[in-house]
This record gives sequence, structure tokens and C-alpha cells, in this order.
Amino acid sequence: MEKLHYAQIQETLFKKTLPNGLTVFLLPKANVTKSYGIFMTNYGSMHRTFVPIGKNELVTVPDGIAHFLEHKLFEKEDRDVFSDFMKYGASPNAYTSFTKTAYLFSATDNVKENVELLLDFVQDPYFSEASVEKEKGIIAQEIKMYDDEPNWRSYMGTVKNMYVNLPINIDIAGTVDSIQQITKEDLYMCYNTFYHPANMALFVAGNFDAAEMLELIEQNQAEKTFPEAKPPEVKFPYEPEKVNAQKETIKLPVSLPKLSLGIKEKKQQLKGEVLLRQDLIQQMILDHLFSKSGAYYKELYEKELIDDSFDYSTTVETLFNFTLISSDTEDPERLENELKEMLEKTKSLTIDEATFSIMKKRKMGEYLRSLNSLERIANEYLHYHFAEIDYFHAISILDTLTVDELNEHLAEWISEDRLTTFVITI
Repeated sequence: MEKLHYAQIQETLFKKTLPNGLTVFLLPKANVTKSYGIFMTNYGSMHRTFVPIGKNELVTVPDGIAHFLEHKLFEKEDRDVFSDFMKYGASPNAYTSFTKTAYLFSATDNVKENVELLLDFVQDPYFSEASVEKEKGIIAQEIKMYDDEPNWRSYMGTVKNMYVNLPINIDIAGTVDSIQQITKEDLYMCYNTFYHPANMALFVAGNFDAAEMLELIEQNQAEKTFPEAKPPEVKFPYEPEKVNAQKETIKLPVSLPKLSLGIKEKKQQLKGEVLLRQDLIQQMILDHLFSKSGAYYKELYEKELIDDSFDYSTTVETLFNFTLISSDTEDPERLENELKEMLEKTKSLTIDEATFSIMKKRKMGEYLRSLNSLERIANEYLHYHFAEIDYFHAISILDTLTVDELNEHLAEWISEDRLTTFVITI
């Protein structure tokens, strides 16, 4: 077991890759009452065209299958996994994103039992034709519910406007039609291909002894048999630099119209330190311009174009990179024009060293505060792990960022053919 000490943030992490390929991270903390475990596979909704394990030919599976599989793993032949966790006082959950599927629990007691339960239920799939058919009805209702949810429609609508071919332009849950095509055999094929331990990682944080926890995990995995596996072979389509559509407007029964502006970032397909540096730069620029102390935010608020729903985010993954800015607004057309004018001005904006120093300190403070949350640490650590980044090195990488890097990004940040808007009107 490798012991990793990070002096800058006063954290000690234990790491080991087991013989079956599973990477285990343990973060023991003596002064906490809660424990948190997350078991993640490097598999999400966009992994739809791939070579199944043991095969040679590419297949394309129905959209929404990764999310469907996440639902089904909680259901066993004779019981429901939620009840098992409740016996040990734990709260389980799971999520599917474009790129990952994660299973997790939080608990105040019985951390060993809950870790073992987490491993066992994810590594023991049970799918029957009857249960698959039943689940189709449940997920179809979920899809219809999200179709009526303005924030989700705005998010997915903007992503679809940005991406021409990359399958993040398809809803994570799929469509009512696509999930009808999912079979028991499809689920086992996806499971066997992407849920191999070598394509997964486990992170446990909380009050426990690292050596004892590792022994439990090693023993648990040694009792299970997995085939030899190479990394999954997944095919993704070519994605052009420009957006798919520059504007779309839909009508929904909302109290106020909603505008979302998407920036399809120039730098796509990043990994390792390059990805993290880009992520930090994009976050710092957005905070500087659009946080409540930012000049652009204040101007929009004073013009009564935005309200407390105003939000911004940047999403930097190994295969895609985009930024979203959104708000409920009484005048979506005027807000769109104002935002585009502001973003156009950033081409000639130059950040000086003094301002850059303040931006860095703000980001460092935000990062250090995030380390107070076991959930945030575990999720972020595994998210970046699959992009070949050590999340605990973020502060040292932040230290080495330069004002020149940030200004170079600003100079090429905005281009009309990489901008899109999505509007929901009443």
C-alpha cells in the first residue's frame, strides 16, 4: 500500500491497485463522525459504441443504457439493496453522468460492513426479462418528468446546440423510444465490458484504520473471479469546432423566461495536468467576471436582466469542454445581447498581476474549503483520477498558473461560431 502525504494541504492518502486491476484510495480521518464510500466506473451515457469484452466487432447500444444499468444494479432477485444499507444505518445513492457511473453511501457507523455491501451489490448483477420490462415503465416516467423540468431542458438544450456528433448531445437517460430497445443481454454486455475492476476505482473516507480497511477490501476482491481484460475499446465520432445550432427557443409553462448561453470551448480533448490547468483558468475567469462581486454580474443585475437564479459553470472532461451561463429573465433577447457584448469585450481584456493574484487566492480558498467535505473530496478525486490527475495536487498546480496563461485564454476564448443560446419562453 502506497502512502501519499500532501504537505500543502495536510492530507495523507493510501493507494493500492489490486491484482484484479481495481484501484483503491483510502482517506482515514480520526476527527470525523461520518464515513463516505464511492465505487465508480469509467463508463457513462456517451459510451454507446464499443467492442464488447470477448468480441472483435463494434456494437452500438440503445441510448440511456448506462443510466438504466445503474437503476437495475440496486434490484436483486430476492431483495432491494436500499434495505440492506438501511440495516447498517447508511444512506446509499448513485448517479450516471456523460462519462461516469458512481455508487455511494454515507454513514456514521458500520463503515466496514457498508464498504463490503457497496462492493458486493455492484459486483453481483441480476437482470431478468421481467424486471427489465418493468424498469422501462419507471424510467419512461422519469424521462417525461425531466422533459417538463425547465432547468434540465435548458441544460440539455444548450448542450445539444453545442455538440454536433459527440453523444453528450443525447439525454443521459435516453429517450422513451430508445429505452424500449434495451434487453437483458444488452445490460449484461455493457456490465461485463465496463464494470471490470480494472475500469473502476473505490474511494473510502472517514474514521477507520487504513490497514484493516485494505485487508477487508483485498479479501472481498480475492473471493471473486474476473476475466482477463484490456481497457474497453470505445469509438467516438469526430466533433467539429463550431456549434451545432446557434439558437433555439421552446415554450414551457414557466413563471419567467429562461436564457442559457453556451460556450463550446476552443480546447477540447484534454487530459492530465493540461486539463486541470484549463479547468482552473476557466473557473477563475468566470468567477472574476460573473460572481456576485464581478463587474459583469453587477452590470446585469443593475439593469434588472438577471435574478437570484443566475448561474454559471464550466465542464472540462477528457473528450469535451464547455461553459454555461444562465438566468431566469423578463427579457431574454436583451440579456442575450448584453451577454454576447460582454463576452466579445473579453478579447481585448487584459488581467494584470495584482488582479491575477487576487483571483488565485480566491480559487485557493475555495479549493481548501472543499476539503472539509468528504463527499466533495471522494467525488472530485475519482473524477480527476480517470483523467490522469491527482486532485490533491490541484493547489500546487494552481500555484504555478501564470497571468500569461490566463490572458492567452481570454484572447481566444470567444468566437461567434462557438456560441449558442437556448431560450425557454412562456
